[in-house]
Amino acid sequence: MVAKADDFLDTTTGAIVPPIQPSTTFARDDRYEPINPANVYTRDCNPTFLPAENIIAELEGGDACALFASGMAAVAAVFYTLTTGSHAVIPGAMYWGVLSWTRAYCDRVGIVLSEYDPASIDSLEAALEGHAKTDLIWVETPSNPLMGVTDLSEVARIAERVGALMVVDNTTATPVFTQPIKHGAHIVMHSATKSLNGHSDVLAGALVTSDENLPAWQLIKQERHGAGALPGSFEAWLLQRGLRTLYLRVERAAATTQWLAEKLQAHDAVSGVMYPGLPTDPGHETAKKQMHGGFGSLLSFEVIGGRENALAVAGALQLIVSGTSLGGVETLIEHRHSVEPPETCLPENLLRLAVGIEDKKDLWDDLEQALAKLT
Repeated sequence: MVAKADDFLDTTTGAIVPPIQPSTTFARDDRYEPINPANVYTRDCNPTFLPAENIIAELEGGDACALFASGMAAVAAVFYTLTTGSHAVIPGAMYWGVLSWTRAYCDRVGIVLSEYDPASIDSLEAALEGHAKTDLIWVETPSNPLMGVTDLSEVARIAERVGALMVVDNTTATPVFTQPIKHGAHIVMHSATKSLNGHSDVLAGALVTSDENLPAWQLIKQERHGAGALPGSFEAWLLQRGLRTLYLRVERAAATTQWLAEKLQAHDAVSGVMYPGLPTDPGHETAKKQMHGGFGSLLSFEVIGGRENALAVAGALQLIVSGTSLGGVETLIEHRHSVEPPETCLPENLLRLAVGIEDKKDLWDDLEQALAKLT
């Protein structure tokens, strides 16, 4: 029998779309027992969460999923499982929101933090040296915005050797192209605001576990229940609606991104393109091993010249919008050097392109007319 992740049928009404349940509390009987034991109070047991959680868990090949109010809330829930003196290892080049929060939090509570180059397993090994025990290895692949590719199977081998929890931010790749649990990850994180929802109208995060019995997962569930960092029922409903078109959107956007990357690479006004789908990209061979069907909808490119040229290109675009995010149906461009602090050392001439589902020729025409101003 063929099954689908978003399968739903209300046998009472015949409805094929799950309903929204906005209630914050649920009734009890005359013995003060919940009428439905699964629903007591909307902090982590609202039935509207279940369709989205079940779909994401199935897409990732995981045992269970937990929704959060944002991607950062999901990140925080993982790090809250650590205690003073724990050792965590994270990429030194990754999404700035996670990197900056993690550095600040670990410093505040006394968690020892080491950083590694996401494109180098040797760098990860070096980050482990001098530590009797490592509790957490965090991976983001491809990394945002420099598109570094990390070999998940190699990290899993290292994590098993040192007894560390392996957590993978799969926001950029999406489960359409990569399922980190199949490569040995214990937990997968998503900013569900991005491709999973895909319409730039929901703030949400998600964690997926390979095993519901993992001690870290139990702590994460306790933290979520106690702190209550969950989305509203309407946001959860919008998320599951977005998930119904995930493959259509993500596959279309990735195919366009591949085409644009090749066009940009050949343009005289572009000095470099960072995208693992390009055979010349240093992470291409590793990406081919763990990304199947495409290489994602995010790329970065450097224009000739410096900061002013990059800003001129972004400012000259007419169809592509300057804005912060990725994974939506609209294409966005961002000058990351203007957003991140100097210590990230991002090139001033770098632009990050988050590709949507518009016609690929329209997107290229827009990029080409903007780049023409530099030649």
